Amino acid sequence: MNFLFDIIKGMLIGVANIIPGVSGGTMMVSMGVYEKIIGVVNNLFKDIKKSILTILPLGMGMLLGVAVFSFIIPWCLDVYPLPTCLCFIGLIMGGVPAILKPAKESLHKEGKSISLPHIIAFVIFFALAVGMAAMNDVQSTSANFDLNVGFMIGIFLVGVVAAATMVIPGVSGSLVLMILGYYEGIMSSISGFISAVFAFDWAQIFYYVGVLAPFGIGVIAGIFAVAKLIEFLFDKFPSITYAGILGLIIASPIAIIIKMGHNNINILTAIIGVVLLVAGAWFTYWFGEKTEGME
Repeated sequence: MNFLFDIIKGMLIGVANIIPGVSGGTMMVSMGVYEKIIGVVNNLFKDIKKSILTILPLGMGMLLGVAVFSFIIPWCLDVYPLPTCLCFIGLIMGGVPAILKPAKESLHKEGKSISLPHIIAFVIFFALAVGMAAMNDVQSTSANFDLNVGFMIGIFLVGVVAAATMVIPGVSGSLVLMILGYYEGIMSSISGFISAVFAFDWAQIFYYVGVLAPFGIGVIAGIFAVAKLIEFLFDKFPSITYAGILGLIIASPIAIIIKMGHNNINILTAIIGVVLLVAGAWFTYWFGEKTEGME
């Protein structure tokens, strides 16, 4: 049962990573697996078997979420932006109690109360998340996806940057891809690869592998690099790190609304959105309570 729950958590994290403005790292926190994933990445080679068994269901869920919803989410965001965005805001906010508990515990262990450094960390990272989302006009024209050595090196580096931002709670990796001009190309490559596999179109399969393989390798490299930094911050400055993460998470609803499309907004979609907001918050909170202690 724990294996199945982790697949579901992974799917939600995967879906979060493909929505501009929504942070996969925040969803990891909301699902209660953030420190678990960081720990596994940093200790992968110390106990490979245990690490693989731990990360396998989450990884399967992430891949499944990205593969399936790379077709669905762009459509939902285009046709029903308000209900879709409010649903994810609910999923994120329902996980806030999960981060408040260890944040309070870190203060207690350090023998501290909330002080100026905590407030500064919160405000800086809150402003960072909102500021990135507000960069509506920064996205350049879509990058050229012609396969060559220069492109592969470039897409690898983009993967490193995207992964680094995907792992940090409150920062949207897909939003960074959008700003860099690679979001549409990567999303269409994922959906195109899946369609090519089902159609047995080998020419298209090889093309999309040429795009996604260097990008995926870059993502893995970026995750390992940032995981080390985050582990260091949790070890040396736990309460201040939690304050910064909370700033990023609390800013997430604002960032999502800023990036949201404004078509098809009416009384009905607003009501549906509010229902999904409440349902999403309840689900994340309930799911976190139900799976707590099952790791």
